[in-house]
Amino acid sequence: MSAAVFEERSDPGQVASALLAAAVHVFLLLVLVFGVRWQNRPPEPVQVELWTEPAPVQAPVPEEPKPLPKVEPVPLPPRPVAKPEPVIQKPEIVEKKAAPQKPLPKPAPNAEPRPKPEPPKAAAKPRDEEAQRQIREQLLREQRSLAVDRESQQIKDQLARELSAGNDKARAEWMDKIRAKIRANIVLPPDLQGNPEAQFLVTLLPNGEVLTRRLVKSSGHGAYDDAVERAILKSSPLPKPDKPELFSRELRLTFRPKD
Repeated sequence: MSAAVFEERSDPGQVASALLAAAVHVFLLLVLVFGVRWQNRPPEPVQVELWTEPAPVQAPVPEEPKPLPKVEPVPLPPRPVAKPEPVIQKPEIVEKKAAPQKPLPKPAPNAEPRPKPEPPKAAAKPRDEEAQRQIREQLLREQRSLAVDRESQQIKDQLARELSAGNDKARAEWMDKIRAKIRANIVLPPDLQGNPEAQFLVTLLPNGEVLTRRLVKSSGHGAYDDAVERAILKSSPLPKPDKPELFSRELRLTFRPKD
């Protein structure tokens, strides 16, 4: 029995109170939502038209016409009176008679014209002789000058020929010395026949030493050409000329075995 007394019983007003509370909350939520939307709505524009009553237009008052000034008549000038034209008298033309011409004087009989005086020739003759004498003297001076120049040129030519001959002789002696020294060092091959000719172009230094040698014409015998080339190298330095101005850097030397 005690267990039945203490059983839990359901309260019938509890469900109703829960529904009422939920309805109140929903109502408050709707109020808040619609209230915020109503406050955020922009105000509608209001148009106002302002106008004023136009002022009445007054009609222009016509002005009274001013009186015109009085114009006095101007008196006309008197007409000019025409004067009679004066009568011009024509002048009388009087012919003048020509004056009588005077007669020309007649030439006197047997009147001969006087000859014009000629200038004296005695004064011009000495001047011509003096000019001719000066011309002759000038020609003599020119002839003497030409003769002196010709003689001087002949002397110069003679000296040049003598100097050239002396230089040629000295140069020939120098070449003979060079060939003699080289021939002394040539060893002839045993099978050499005839008298073949070999030419060499030799380049020298100022002290006579052989710088280069080149065969420009072969003798046709190779052993003889080689013997001459060895002799050129062996003979270096070559003799120098007696006159230093005759020195030549390049020499063309000719060699024959029987010379």
